[in-house]
Amino acid sequence: MVFLQPPGWARPKGYSNAVVCSGRMVFVAGQVGWDQQEVFRTDDLVGQVRQSLTNIVGILAEAGAKPTDIVRMNWYLADQKEYNARLGEIGAVYQDLIGRHYPAMTALQVAGFVEDGAKIEIEVTAMLPTELPA
Repeated sequence: MVFLQPPGWARPKGYSNAVVCSGRMVFVAGQVGWDQQEVFRTDDLVGQVRQSLTNIVGILAEAGAKPTDIVRMNWYLADQKEYNARLGEIGAVYQDLIGRHYPAMTALQVAGFVEDGAKIEIEVTAMLPTELPA
């Protein structure tokens, strides 16, 4: 995996502009902030981010992947202003679960979610080595 940083470009904060990689791809569907039983345990944005990322880490483990195998993340936000206001807290949760690994990312505010009560939905693409895990 190689993170691309064109000469003279400002370094992005908390993400990468692009990633080059090869191997087996894992596509994780958007994960909202509910638990494995599809129950929202909190209506707090940061709590839902923690649960969404926890879900992603668990799903990746099923494929033999780690958070450092993530090459792309798409974040769908209910409220961009709340997200920006709480970015420090969200960053701390991110580093706790994903580490200091910053794949290519996109964040969008959306009109709503299929799941009532969702404040965030995160989907990822990960790349694993070509060989299957033993």
